[in-house]
Amino acid sequence: MKLYHVPLSGHSHRAQLFLHLLHIEHDVEEMDLAAGAHRTPDFLRLNRFGQVPVLVDGDRIIQDSNAILVYLAKRTGATQWLPETPAEAAAVQRWLSVAAGQIAFGPAAARLVTVFGRKFDTDEVIARAHAVLKIIDEELQSREWIADIGSAHPTIADVALYSYISSAPEGNVDLSGYRNVNAWLARIEALPGFVPFQKTAAGLAV
Repeated sequence: MKLYHVPLSGHSHRAQLFLHLLHIEHDVEEMDLAAGAHRTPDFLRLNRFGQVPVLVDGDRIIQDSNAILVYLAKRTGATQWLPETPAEAAAVQRWLSVAAGQIAFGPAAARLVTVFGRKFDTDEVIARAHAVLKIIDEELQSREWIADIGSAHPTIADVALYSYISSAPEGNVDLSGYRNVNAWLARIEALPGFVPFQKTAAGLAV
């Protein structure tokens, strides 16, 4: 397998993290977005949206970070990471949608301001980040992992949420008030095969 990857991209990191948690051997192609590597004809043949990450597995090309998580879980038969029953699969999907929605428009967007200079309303995206973190902290009050499936094992929902929550302080989002979130982050970081998300000296991390 080969992963097209940007080290400072949380979307890329969630794909890389899951490959390592599954102990799958793979090659990594680091993309230089500043040089326009994502706009070359060769890369646009892999993903017409010009977005990373992209996973190439033989003749199969998987675009989108959450789709990569689903593909890898199914490809390896890792039902502990993505359960098969309708209710449990739906519980995981719920949080994949949160990763693509409230997380992307909250802590991820706040980090885009400080790390990449994006022109978002800072107060608005930080407020969105705290709104979703409050909900997640409350959800984690009664269980160790985010999907409510009665399992002692994490799922791809935890992988999907981890990167941008762990790096939220880079976007001036203070995590100190979220005891359950911080304990959950520590549990993920203790998993065999864990690889950290590259951090920057931005926001509260300065």
